[in-house]
Amino acid sequence: MGLIHIELFTTLDLVGQAPGGPDEDPAGFPFGGWQAPLLDEATGTQIAAAYEGTDALLLGRRTYDLFAAYWPHQEGGQDNEFATLFNSVPKYVASRGKPDLSWAGSTQLGPDLAAAVREIRDRHRHVKVVGSLNLVQTLLREKLFDRLDLWVHPIVLGVGKKVFDGGAVPTNVTLLEPPTAGRKGTVFLRYALADGTPATGDMSAPDRGLGDDR
Repeated sequence: MGLIHIELFTTLDLVGQAPGGPDEDPAGFPFGGWQAPLLDEATGTQIAAAYEGTDALLLGRRTYDLFAAYWPHQEGGQDNEFATLFNSVPKYVASRGKPDLSWAGSTQLGPDLAAAVREIRDRHRHVKVVGSLNLVQTLLREKLFDRLDLWVHPIVLGVGKKVFDGGAVPTNVTLLEPPTAGRKGTVFLRYALADGTPATGDMSAPDRGLGDDR
């Protein structure tokens, strides 16, 4: 069985909407392209490494349309490695509508998203979910993911669609490696889905060393 990897760029208040450019999401979001001033070499290296071994993409409709309009035209350009990868691997699209699937290797998922994702996981080793916040929120809610990579940028926007919305469910995750920070303050966090749900405790209990010691 393969792994479903969610790859996301977020702000400190976990806004993940339209990091790439002002025209990425035309829904009135005022901070499109917020990631661009915060990119640095370390973050670029981390992103490239995160995509090593990718053999499929799982995308929401909006992200798919953006990618399909850009990546097929980038072979030989400055993003050659990503263009070669994205153009060569299968692309699976989660959409209730009828997307244009003219990008080579594209397939629309059926109406039973959970079953479709499980089938993709059985078929591929490393499936990457990029952007696609509506899809991501469904995968998080249904716990249909194995890895969660977050690049947390040192800004707070206060508005915008967040990674975890009101439908988030209690979930345990495990940090897979020590966090690393880039020169401009972006912190890379890599988690794996863990069993169970969050536990609770009493921080004032004597064995915590936080009670009255008189």
